[in-house]
Amino acid sequence: MSATPGAPPSRRLLAGAHTRAASAWVAGTGVAAIGVAALLSPATIDDGPVLCPFRAVTGLPCPGCGLTRSWVQLVHGDPAASFAAHPFGAVLMALVLALAAVVLLAAMRRRPLPDFEGLVRRPWLVVLLGGWLVFGVLRLVSEL
Repeated sequence: MSATPGAPPSRRLLAGAHTRAASAWVAGTGVAAIGVAALLSPATIDDGPVLCPFRAVTGLPCPGCGLTRSWVQLVHGDPAASFAAHPFGAVLMALVLALAAVVLLAAMRRRPLPDFEGLVRRPWLVVLLGGWLVFGVLRLVSEL
C-alpha cells in the first residue's frame, strides 16, 4: 500500500480504499471514453478541434496525441487506421477493457476492487509505459 509502514491501521485502510476507488474511476472513465469514440464518426474525426493542450500551445504532438482518432477508428472496425493514428491505441483500449472487467467482476462478487497503485507498478506495465514515452519523444523529435 502507499501508506507509510508506521502509519496507524485506519490511515493504511484509507490509503488502500483510495487506490481501489482509483481503479474503478479509471475503468469507468475509460469505458465512457470508448462510448464517446463509438459515437464519433471516423469520417469527420480528423477535421475536429485540437483537444490536446500541449499541441494547441506548441503545435507539436504529445505522447497521447492521436489516441482519440485511434479509438474511434478501432471501435468502428478499422484496426489499420487505428494503428496509423496511434500505435498504442489498441493496447490502451484493451487495458481499459481488462481493468473494467476486473472491477466489474470484483464488484459482482463483493470482493475488494483491485489496488490501482499496485497495478501500475507491474514491471510489464512500466515497460509498456516506457515504450509509449519513447514513441512520444521520437515522434516529437521528428516533428522539430
